[in-house]
Parts: sequence; structure tokens; C-alpha cells
Amino acid sequence: MSSPGVQLYIQDHYVVMDNGIIQVTISSPDGIVTGIQYNGIDNLLEVEDEEVHRGYWDLVWSKTGSTGTTGTFDVFKGTSFKVVVETEDQVEVSFTRTWDISLEGDVVPLNLDKRFIMLRNSPGFYSYAVFEHLEEWPPFNLPQVRIVFKLRKDKFHYMAVADNRQRFMPLPEDRLLDRGQPLATPEAVLLVNPVEPEFKGEVDDKYQYSSENKDLKVHGWISLKPPVGFWQITPSSEFRSGGPIKQNLTSHVGPYCLAMFLSAHYAGEDLVLKVNPEEPWKKVFGPVFLYLNSVSSEDNAFSLWEDAKNQMLRETQNWPYSFPASEDFPKPDQRGKVCGRLEVQDRFVSYEPIPANGAYLGLAPPGDVGSWQRECKGYQFWTRADEDGNFTIDNIRTGEYNIYAWVPGFIGDYKYHVVVNITEGCDISMGDLIYEPLRNGPTLWEIGIPDRTAAEFYIPDPDPKYINKLYVNHPDRYRQYGLWERYADLYPDGDLVFTVGISDYKNDWFFAQVNRKKEDGTYQGTTWQIKFMLRDVDHTGTYTLRLALATAHLAELQVRVNDPKSDPPLFTTGEIGHDNTIARHGIHGLYRLYNIDVAGVELVEGENIIFLTQAMNTDPLQGIMYDYIRLECPPSTSS
Repeated sequence: MSSPGVQLYIQDHYVVMDNGIIQVTISSPDGIVTGIQYNGIDNLLEVEDEEVHRGYWDLVWSKTGSTGTTGTFDVFKGTSFKVVVETEDQVEVSFTRTWDISLEGDVVPLNLDKRFIMLRNSPGFYSYAVFEHLEEWPPFNLPQVRIVFKLRKDKFHYMAVADNRQRFMPLPEDRLLDRGQPLATPEAVLLVNPVEPEFKGEVDDKYQYSSENKDLKVHGWISLKPPVGFWQITPSSEFRSGGPIKQNLTSHVGPYCLAMFLSAHYAGEDLVLKVNPEEPWKKVFGPVFLYLNSVSSEDNAFSLWEDAKNQMLRETQNWPYSFPASEDFPKPDQRGKVCGRLEVQDRFVSYEPIPANGAYLGLAPPGDVGSWQRECKGYQFWTRADEDGNFTIDNIRTGEYNIYAWVPGFIGDYKYHVVVNITEGCDISMGDLIYEPLRNGPTLWEIGIPDRTAAEFYIPDPDPKYINKLYVNHPDRYRQYGLWERYADLYPDGDLVFTVGISDYKNDWFFAQVNRKKEDGTYQGTTWQIKFMLRDVDHTGTYTLRLALATAHLAELQVRVNDPKSDPPLFTTGEIGHDNTIARHGIHGLYRLYNIDVAGVELVEGENIIFLTQAMNTDPLQGIMYDYIRLECPPSTSS
């Protein structure tokens, strides 16, 4: 039997798309998803909420000159509705809000076009949006763009973000004051009297479920009665800001299911999109796929996650989609391809070039070395190199790009020196590319692994009062709440001292350099020591200290050598970072690399000490995480 086609019903205040599997109701002309009917459930969305709070696009914007990552929150509604495609195989509808000068100051100066697509035989629907700013319009800042779905709390209780990150979740009522105790940040709540006693004593915080863009392809919720899954599938990260390891929110108590396109989380103002005066700008966010699945037996409900992963693979294989009608979304034959091989040349590791095994390679808008991690206006296209350093990046939108890369195991960033112009159908071979990481001389000693995270360092057990059961005996130990407070427990009388050749960074280097809480409730900065022995010192040469930071938040790192009171210090970063990684249970934010000259006359034969002081000391969530530290001999020293 042939399946029914897609039907579109246009009512006074609603538009309904129905393909016989799923029925989606959208308010018109607002463009808010008010109902999703599937598998005998009248509405998967929270029927107790107002319609505007069920399924919606939103943004945060502010006027040029504003600082920080906040602004005016806008669940933006369309003012005009249009049918773009209506066939038995596909329906695409558009809800637009057009800007003009009479709206200046009241709404963000953007033309906004929200699109929804339903296909025949498809158990779900797609959504994307086109944002456009004209050259003559006022400038503005845009900290956040996302899609939000609020599901029924009486049905969706089990959340899945990854194979090893899924669990039954508390109810939203459990976070209210009569049932939950607020902790150090508004997002963190200790559940003291939850509706279901099994959650008592646990911490709930949406940031414990963040994921990196490269891993954030499918997440969502499962209802057991009846066994139904609701999943948000993102088949490509090309439209997301900040590159492959930028972290974003996923799903959390509500039950909420998010598609994050633009956010400043784990980065701060550096990832606030800022449109300048007289700057035209346009970007397509999405499409993403909202996928529904079901099984007949509750006993098989958890298999819905495996099915959702398989659907995600099908969506990624079909990317870029051929069916979106907007001319701003290029089809597969309108895109280009780049391939090549990356090798690393570090003469103190190998005389021969080393294949860049597992390197991250990407095309992003032209900029400085490493600028991709702060880039949010354009599109980015990333891949991983194979064990021989070979890479292929396809489905690239037309335009001008730089090729960027970083290689796990080596410090710093690579950028190809010539801008690459992608045209429709191009297939560009870059040949062999060589990355020469910063290096002046042979390694005297090193601490950590240059991989842009602090995950290899010592991560303590949480305070038993602040447990998330999911992360007990879990590889992501750092996602537990309050680990910053454990530093003072482990170092009650003095700060960390690491002795090269004796100490082990896995056990003896705390994952974050944080402040110490004093008895009077104030905080003091901390000074860590690295002790090392030198038999011979080149007093006329210059040694190099490489400090790679995995994240920083309202911090200042000062470096001194053999004199803890030297003023000024040998080096200071000045105040750096608004990543907020410590508070948000991350293990990295923005990568920063500092290269510090240490004159040979500063060192002595025998024991030397490098003092690392985090000097900002106004609250417990300030601090830094190190990625990797290395001391190099002067370049003339024989290895």
C-alpha cells in the first residue's frame, strides 16, 4: 500500500502538517510549535504550559557597546506566514519577521525567517532559520540563538545525551525552593525533598550534561508509558559557533530539549556575535531534525536510544540535504571539497616529519592563528586526520576560508598562510602541509599532555553531600558539582608543590588552580610551585617556559622564578578569561598559549622553583586549568 502524502491544513490561527505518522501544529503567523501528535499521544509538548513556551526559536541580543553575554531575551514571533512548498512528498512553511527603522531599539535589527519542513514517510520534522542584517541597519550584539522544546513532564522522565550519559531525571518541581536548596550558581540545586525520594541528596545542574559540538549530534528523552522517544538530531556543525570542541547545552530537567546554534557558554564575551556598523550579515542556522520513535513494549523502551543514533547516522549521511527550499541553503552540488595531508615538524621529537595522526583540521573564515575558536559569524567545516595525517573536508559552502589545525600531542595552532577560495563543485588538493609547533630547544621537563583539556590531571571525588549519581565511577569525573571546594580539603595548610622527576601529574597536579576559602569567608589566591633540579645552567642563554591553559575565568596568572616575592613578576597574563568552566563542570574552555623567556641568570645549579600565582581572589569560581607546561633549554644547548 502506498503511504499517505503530507497534508497541510491552514486554519485561522494555526498551521497543521500531517504525514499520517506525526502531526505538528504551529501557531500562525507566530511560528511557535504548539502541538506534536504521535503514536496515540495527543501532544508530546507540555500541555500545562502556555503555547508560546512549548516549541520555539529564541535569541538574546543587545545594543552595540554592551558588554557581557546577556541582553534582551526574545522568543521571536513571525508576523507573516507563507507556504513555500506543498506537495504530497514535502511541505515547507515559513514564518517571517521583517525589520524596519520604526522598530529600532525594540527588536533586534534582523530579518528573521523560521522554516519548518515535513517529508512523506518521515517520523519527525525539520526546522531551520535564516537571519539577515542589511548594511544600512544599526549594529548589534547576538549572544545566543537556539531552539527549545518543552516536553510533557508526566511522560518524559529518562534523558539520553550519550551512550554513557543517560539517566532518569528529577521533576522540575524538585528545583523549587520547598524541595531544592540553591547552591553556588543559579543552575545548581541540591535536591533535599524531591517528589521521588530516589533523587534525594543529588545535585541537578543543566551544565553537567553539556557536550562538545563534535559529539553533539543526537540527544533527547524517552517516555516509558507509552514507550516513545523525542530526539534532537544535528547532522552538521557547520552553522554552530566556536569550532569542534566548543561546548553547548543539550537536554536538562524540564524536560527540555535544546538545539544550540550560538552561545557564549565556556567562552564568555569572546563568542558573542558582534555585527559592526555598515556590515551586511546573513546566516542559515540548521536544518536540524526533530525525530520521534516508538516500540510496542515498555521492556524495549531503552532501545529507542540505539534507534535514534542510527537515525542520526542516516541524517549525517544525507547532509547536506537536497530538500530545503531556501536559496540561502546550498545543495550538495553547490559546495566544494578540500583534501591533503598534514605532518608535524618538530626537530626535537623527530628528524623526519611526523604524520599528524588524529589532527583536527578545519576551514573557517579568514583570521589569525587559532581565531576559529572565537569565530561565530560564518560557517566552519571540520574533520579528523587519519593515522597518516590524510584529511578530506567536503560539503563546504562557497567563499573564502583559512585552513586551521591543531594536533593532539603538540602545542599551538596551525594556519595555512594562503586564503582558500571554495567554488561550486571544486575539488582542491592541498598536497602535504607542514605544521611546525613552537620550539626553541630540547625539553628539560614537561607536565601534562598537550590536548587542550585538563582531563589528565587529578580530579578529586566530590563532597558526598553534592553527588550526581551518573558521574560516580564515570570517565567524566569533572562533571560533579563543587570540585573547586575540594582543593582546600586536599591542601589545608599550603599550596600544591610539584617536584619534577618525583611527582606524577595524574595524582599530584590538581585539575584547577582555584582560590582558597578563608575562615572569615573571603578568598585568597594560590601559588603553586614547580621544583626541578639543574646540574648545569647556561647562564648566557635563554630558556623558554611554555604555558598552555585549557581555560581561565576572571584570573591572572603570574610567573616568578626562584623568588616568590619578585615585583613585578617575570610574567603576568593580566586579567584573562570569562569561560566560567569551573562553575559549569567543564574541563576546558578557550585555549590560551603563553611563551615566556627565562634568562639563564635567573636559574641556579641545583634546585630551582617556578612559582605560579593565580592572583585574582574575589570568589571561589575564579581560576585556571592548565593544559600543558614545558621548560625548554636554550636553542644552542645540545640535546
